[in-house]
Amino acid sequence: MAALAIALLDGLSYASTLFLVAAGLTLIFGVTRIVNFAHGSFFMLGALFAAHWLVDWFPAWADNAWLYACAMALGALCAALAGALAEVVLLRRLYGVPELYQLVATFGLTLAMHDGMRWIFGPDEVFAPRFPGLKGSIAIGDGFFPTYQLLTIALGPLLWAVLHGTLHHTRWGVRLRAATLDRDMLSALGVSPRPLMLIAVALGCALAGLGGALQLPREPANLQMDMNIIVETFVVVVTGGLGSIGGAFLAALLIGQVHSLGTALMPQATLVLVFVTMGLVLALRPQGLAGTELQPVPHEQGIRFALWPRTAARFSWLCVGLVGLAALAWSAGPYWQSLCGDALILIVVGVSMQAMMALGALVSFGHAAFFGLGAYVAAWVHLSWGWGLGHALLAASVSSLCLAALAGLVLVRRSGVYLAMLSLALAQVLWATASQWGPVTGGDNGLIGLQLVTEAGRPVFYALQVLLAVGAVVLLRSLVRSPLGAAVQAVRDAPLRAAASGLPLYRVKWNMLVLSATMAGLAGGLFAAHKGSVFPSALAVATSVDILLVVLLGGMHQLWGSVAGALVLVVASSALGRGFDYWRGALGLLVMIIMVWAPSGLLGFRRALATRDFHD
Repeated sequence: MAALAIALLDGLSYASTLFLVAAGLTLIFGVTRIVNFAHGSFFMLGALFAAHWLVDWFPAWADNAWLYACAMALGALCAALAGALAEVVLLRRLYGVPELYQLVATFGLTLAMHDGMRWIFGPDEVFAPRFPGLKGSIAIGDGFFPTYQLLTIALGPLLWAVLHGTLHHTRWGVRLRAATLDRDMLSALGVSPRPLMLIAVALGCALAGLGGALQLPREPANLQMDMNIIVETFVVVVTGGLGSIGGAFLAALLIGQVHSLGTALMPQATLVLVFVTMGLVLALRPQGLAGTELQPVPHEQGIRFALWPRTAARFSWLCVGLVGLAALAWSAGPYWQSLCGDALILIVVGVSMQAMMALGALVSFGHAAFFGLGAYVAAWVHLSWGWGLGHALLAASVSSLCLAALAGLVLVRRSGVYLAMLSLALAQVLWATASQWGPVTGGDNGLIGLQLVTEAGRPVFYALQVLLAVGAVVLLRSLVRSPLGAAVQAVRDAPLRAAASGLPLYRVKWNMLVLSATMAGLAGGLFAAHKGSVFPSALAVATSVDILLVVLLGGMHQLWGSVAGALVLVVASSALGRGFDYWRGALGLLVMIIMVWAPSGLLGFRRALATRDFHD
């Protein structure tokens, strides 16, 4: 009984931390409609700044409770200033653009801030001293509960009350809520929404920084804190309902208890339980616990998919050019062969995602689920049953097809951010399973020693990769002109009219998702054969983001977008990674620049230049 009581208290303490961070993210989304993936970076910035203040710069402050609290407040202030700078430099250029571009641009900000903090604070983790006066524990039965965590439990409801009072009973709060409802009307009344947005972003980032600083007496500050917190923060925000502070509070309580009880009773399935909880909530209540339906995307607005070049002869010449480029890379030696192999696999998986996003508007932030599952299945059937390359690739494709067929029954009934988060939940559940189901997946050690491709058979495998990459582009071109492609685009552009015409909306989307997942599974099988090993990272968020980058960098609505995106991403990563320790930060800057200046991708920007229409 004492253990259960301690677990419940621990859940409340964790819920307070989640609410602090989630409230900031909710506030930013509610006012600016920006889905800020970099929110975890401000959490980490607050923790690192306060930790170095207490340990390296002013260690005497760690002996006084008030000065210790001031150091935490300075961490929050530092995060607020960084957030204000990010709003001026980046976020205000993303207002009104599709959420997917915001996610990718702010992911670039995450990379840049991570390397920036590594350069400023160093790579080592920092152990801050415990909070003065709250170093002991209280006895609960046979167990003990830290006194400091009782303070954090009280902070959650206190913060909710302060935010609620500020938003509903102050002039500034009324204007802020008005900005969330109708920004144009607010401007017409003579109130500029721009300062409100700046303050909202700074306040949201300050809450994140304060949440990070409050963690110092419990855990060391380190450079992994951003990714550790951001995923569960998004789970809280989406479960509670986008833009709802009260919903975030309820969801934080729910997720905090699930996390704590899962850690106590089923530690190996904690993350799975958290995402299953979110999935169940969204399945029963698509807008979250206290959210409202988002403003629907205007329909009856056709989005043109650029089939450049339109003539078969010119298209064939481009295919020949891609084959020639691959042949040139093969002749350049093993390094370029490996690099080109990576790019060819990215082309296949990129086209698979491009098809469902560009044609079906099925936004995914967890496409790695299908890619990684294919990789694991190909590796497993090879190691366990001795299957060769052909059968392994077939098994990889079929496994992803089956997963999409089942998950698609729920996924295709959602859209926008909710669909993106459900797909992310699917990928995270598989990632947690791969990390913890050691006897089957090898756990963190992965599945290694694959011999799907022998040294003698490597030229044939390389040719197969080239053939499948070119075939993926040919398939996409045919799909756009096919009856299925026309039906999917009709459902995307005019769902009401499509339904009135007798088109089964969900069945059309489901077909598109299954086709896309099958291609992604095939790419995963190719990846396993190409690398000779598979690790849980194949299912991680970073892999999903890489696939997104491939699609968005080249141009989602461009036939050759995935090809251009894959080549740019592979070459840029390789060039920046050689002799430059902060290449991820540089890549993040590149991503932000492209998302701001060429949101339609490099090929879309080329088309805009050609037509002198930068708003196309």
